[in-house]
Amino acid sequence: MFDPIEYADANDDVRAVFDAIKTARNLPDVNNFWKYLANDPATLKRTWESLAEVMAPGALDPMVKEMIYIAISMSNNCEYCIKSHTASARKQGMSDDMLREVMAVVGMANETNALVNSYRVEVDEGLK
Repeated sequence: MFDPIEYADANDDVRAVFDAIKTARNLPDVNNFWKYLANDPATLKRTWESLAEVMAPGALDPMVKEMIYIAISMSNNCEYCIKSHTASARKQGMSDDMLREVMAVVGMANETNALVNSYRVEVDEGLK
């Protein structure tokens, strides 16, 4: 529906966000995701600021956050997000064994969620 916005073609607001992303991630250029979002500079800025805040170190290690992002992306069938966050998690030390475990948990959660929803299982009193 839209073409990606390259840095050379971007307005000042978009360039400012692109520069922040490149600096934070130590990249020569931003990924396609950001270039497409640049078609709506307000969404680009809001999304970058939110993502940077949520994915920053906190109670959860950044690699764990990336692994959670991978799991949700798998459940949502977002190939772009799976690849992007897998690359990021690998840079932070995620091993093949860790990725396999994430995939196993995603598969099991989807299976048991489907069973619970199909059977309309009531939540146990002790879990409320």
